Amino acid sequence: MSEERLTKNTYLINTIILFMVFGLMGFFKILDVPFLVKFSIPTACVYLVGYYLIYSGRLSIYVWMVYIWLTLYMCITTVCLGYGYGFHLYCMSMIPILFFTEYFAYKMNNKSMRALIISLVVFAAYLIATGYVSFAGPVYERNNRMSGVFWLMNSVIVFGFLIFYNNWTTKLVINSEKKLTVIAHNDKLTGLYNRHYMTGVLENTGTENVGFVLAMIDIDFFKKINDTYGHNTGDYVLQKLSDILRDNCKDADICRWGGEEFLILERCSALNDDIQNDYEKLRKIVESEAFEYEGSKIKVTVTIGLAFRRSGESVDSWINRADEKLYLGKNSGRNIVMA
Repeated sequence: MSEERLTKNTYLINTIILFMVFGLMGFFKILDVPFLVKFSIPTACVYLVGYYLIYSGRLSIYVWMVYIWLTLYMCITTVCLGYGYGFHLYCMSMIPILFFTEYFAYKMNNKSMRALIISLVVFAAYLIATGYVSFAGPVYERNNRMSGVFWLMNSVIVFGFLIFYNNWTTKLVINSEKKLTVIAHNDKLTGLYNRHYMTGVLENTGTENVGFVLAMIDIDFFKKINDTYGHNTGDYVLQKLSDILRDNCKDADICRWGGEEFLILERCSALNDDIQNDYEKLRKIVESEAFEYEGSKIKVTVTIGLAFRRSGESVDSWINRADEKLYLGKNSGRNIVMA
């Protein structure tokens, strides 16, 4: 979540709580609990001040203020009316927010919110307030039917919030995991698999499974492209070549192996003329493709080395054979497929 979105959400939450305060003030008036009616005035002022703190970017101060006041509000309303009205339940909704705030403070490089300590304080306040009511009873004895209605309403609010909040945070974690997986497995420039991930894929093929071929692909004279047209042009060539490989090797695992080298893992029954012909077609597609960047037309060709998996062969040996075929092609004039 961005800081801008967090600010907007905080404004919304602050507004909702402020309206709830005014609604509760009217409810306390109906119940004839003058102390809680008066206590609602400083409570409303807290959330009015909250708008200024949010606007000025002092979210950490706002959060501390809200935590302290909510805990105080929970304790006072519970002591005054008893836990039959359900005000003590709000401590349950505070604790998960505390730990999310701690996480977000870390993400924003802010000071720790000390979520564990604060949550223990909230829990202690809950025990004190409900414990007092259990032994001494509430300060104000009021209509039991009204307490039942309010218990139900507060329960719906608290548990509805917890369900919504946990659903939201779970989706947030899942999306973060997906993004981290992409970062860990994919090359940032091309979007293809990176070398680390591809190595794991190769190891999972098994030493006895010979139904695979490796294609090691290298852009011919790539250093000259960078030196002549600049590194931005070189990045463009890498990206466009990656798109070509994706479009023409749909059933294969494609990796940016390093620099201008690419590695393709593909299933096949044997290293035969059909496989070599397929990569010969790929070579010709690259050769005929128009590479043009900022008005410059760049001639791009590739050299390809092929190696079929041998029974009992290690991954390193397999890669080395593909690499040897590649360099044999480079020493044979480049822009060629060697098998």
